[in-house]
Amino acid sequence: MPEIVLLSDPRISEVPVDECGEPLVDLRTLEAVRVDGRLADPEGAFAHVRLSVADRLIAAQTRLPRTLRLLIVEGFRPAPLQRRYFAESVAAHLAGHPGWDERRAHVEASRYVSPPEVAPHVSGGAVDLTLCTASGVEVPMGTQVNATPPESDEACYTGFPGISPEARRNRDVLGEAMTSAGFVNYPTEWWHWSYGDRYWAFSTGSRSARYGPAS
Repeated sequence: MPEIVLLSDPRISEVPVDECGEPLVDLRTLEAVRVDGRLADPEGAFAHVRLSVADRLIAAQTRLPRTLRLLIVEGFRPAPLQRRYFAESVAAHLAGHPGWDERRAHVEASRYVSPPEVAPHVSGGAVDLTLCTASGVEVPMGTQVNATPPESDEACYTGFPGISPEARRNRDVLGEAMTSAGFVNYPTEWWHWSYGDRYWAFSTGSRSARYGPAS
């Protein structure tokens, strides 16, 4: 697999943000994509993304075979929740590896949970998603959405070579549709795609990110 740049890499936090002020929109109001409720929160934050992200999701849907649909699992994530997720991940790594220091645990945690200061979901620019049939049945992707590297033996990595041919085809179909719509993938998570955040700016060579933290 190619070299993976993690969100903990200093080059990501060095990307400046030129906030464009786009609002968050509720994907549940759109007919073009499906929203899954497995990570639903009482306020409905999970179903929101920035306006241009929503437009690009619609564009990505048009690039899929007619038998497939995007299935959105999570979009916007409030900053306090992101801080909690990351702190819990760091603590779990430290507990499981007594010889590690804080920095090592921070880097390893960032393979799966974004450091809060650069987290794509906090910006409203990121979306976790998979594919399903027109009747709503999820198709094989090699792992479940949100599988961690340890529990999946790194099969959650987008380019992992050991998944089934069917899962590889499905990942490729998803990747082609999302890339053509302007998204970039976080390569340790096949389901995670973003636009307008710092990781997107770094990956595309843009001068700055379009989105800072949203609310």
